[in-house]
Amino acid sequence: MAALCRGRHRWKRTHCLRVFTRNLTAKYDYDLVVIGGGSGGLACSKEAAQLGQKVAVLDYVEPSAKGTKWGLGGTCVNVGCIPKKLMHQAALLGTAVKDAKKYGWQISGTVCHDWPTMAEAIQNHVRSLNWGHRVQLQDKKVKYLNIKGSLLDEHTVKGLTKAGKEIPGAMEHGITNVALECAGFLTGIGLDTTVMVRSIALRGFDQQMAGLVTDYMEAYGTKFAWKCVPKRVDKLSSGALQVTWTNTQTGAEQKDTYDSLLWAVGRAPETKALGLDKLGIQLNKETGKLIVGADESTSVPNIYAFGDISEGRPELTPTAIKAGKLLARRLAGQSTELMDYDNVATTVFTPLEYGCVGLSEEEAEKRHGKDGIEIYHAFYKPLEFTVAERDASQCYIKVVCERGGDQKILGLHFTGPNAGEVTQGFAMGFQCGATYSHLLQTVGIHPTCAEEVVKVSITKRSGLDATVTGC
Repeated sequence: MAALCRGRHRWKRTHCLRVFTRNLTAKYDYDLVVIGGGSGGLACSKEAAQLGQKVAVLDYVEPSAKGTKWGLGGTCVNVGCIPKKLMHQAALLGTAVKDAKKYGWQISGTVCHDWPTMAEAIQNHVRSLNWGHRVQLQDKKVKYLNIKGSLLDEHTVKGLTKAGKEIPGAMEHGITNVALECAGFLTGIGLDTTVMVRSIALRGFDQQMAGLVTDYMEAYGTKFAWKCVPKRVDKLSSGALQVTWTNTQTGAEQKDTYDSLLWAVGRAPETKALGLDKLGIQLNKETGKLIVGADESTSVPNIYAFGDISEGRPELTPTAIKAGKLLARRLAGQSTELMDYDNVATTVFTPLEYGCVGLSEEEAEKRHGKDGIEIYHAFYKPLEFTVAERDASQCYIKVVCERGGDQKILGLHFTGPNAGEVTQGFAMGFQCGATYSHLLQTVGIHPTCAEEVVKVSITKRSGLDATVTGC
């Protein structure tokens, strides 16, 4: 998350209740002060510095309820994309070991996973990234301050070296992260894992695809408690956690014990400590996020916001990075280009990966009407699954198109191996206005899963079997 201020900025630092100021004259200390050293904030600060601006970055991590804290780089580097993908890879390797026997590999003895070994290796990599970010800031002459920033006015930033935080009781017995991705890799390394779903899985994504993902996970060994709401968590004398919940469909109260509890109920932006209310910066009262314009501007001059802290923006690292760079260029007078938040591709790294770009089937139908869209789809079997005799029932491709004219592609959805790699390539086509005809004109690479995308020809409307047969 990053909130930015433009202009020459006064600087005020508070340290252990002593307040002192620097240079309170007509001149300010910085052209740009970035609050938040996540992917977007770092990208913006480095870009601005390269364009000749004097820049400072303030970044402070409030320790979690369990006392966890981390270094520079934000959620993605420390507790998000990077460690998540590496743990996902650990689980995929476990599956690969099982497949290897069918491919002739002679594996003797019991194959088991050692969590401390994996955790140490991943943490070492994360620390190297933390250090790398600090070196990059230093090389680009960006001032890095490991303190908590807040706004006093549209030109003055205050830094606090110490702060307190009230912790909700539920957090005393749990940790936090992303639901299905974590459940997937925990199952994959051999841990008994249950996901409690209050309403639907993968909210905001195409729900047919979400169903395929969870169906695969259930077959993979992950348990699901559907339509259930947690009521209470108690720590037993044995150290186990007893979770009590209510089934919202039956009204029945149930309980069970677990070794660990992970809350995956979304992230709340830390906007309360920024001093936004004093400045009159408009927020969405329900989400706590900042309301911004197309140029990332807030309701107060000289203050900008982008990344996860902004209302209506994708909570994705690449969008924050690009938005940050573009903002820096505009503030330096080097460009007028705005961030395009439409058709941003993303992938969910569940055991069966799900990649998508563009509109879900539900959103396309909402915008264009059921008779205004055509959906081409296919169930396919990855070649890798054949010898290993793995079930491919949930490997599926859906291409959502306008029904008339050139049949512009509105959305593309893919479940299968390497979904992120597949989707990234097709995402560029969206920037070029790809149509269904363009898809058919594309020659596939054989044998790959991606080639099945350019071969889709069966429409949902036809009711025909969409299972791919042959090469």
